[in-house]
Amino acid sequence: MIKYTQAQITEKLAQFEGWQYVEGGLFASFEFENFKEAFSAMTRISYEAERLNHHPEWTNVYNTLEIFLSTHDADGVTEKDFELAAIIDLLIG
Repeated sequence: MIKYTQAQITEKLAQFEGWQYVEGGLFASFEFENFKEAFSAMTRISYEAERLNHHPEWTNVYNTLEIFLSTHDADGVTEKDFELAAIIDLLIG
């Protein structure tokens, strides 16, 4: 995977609501009705992450899920990160 430049990342992020470029990766925070809903979203995302062999860094506290995406092999953001961000947006709605 080829690492995107800052300009490429900024351009692609215009297509994503709620995602931002933070500390070398894509970041988004999602709030759910309760812990069960947050954990259910994490489970759905985990299946897609495994299918893509691209795994997010994330934290979950009660009803909040924070997700950070970067491609470690490329030391930055690649198409894989945007692909997973798009899937996450579809799954969470």
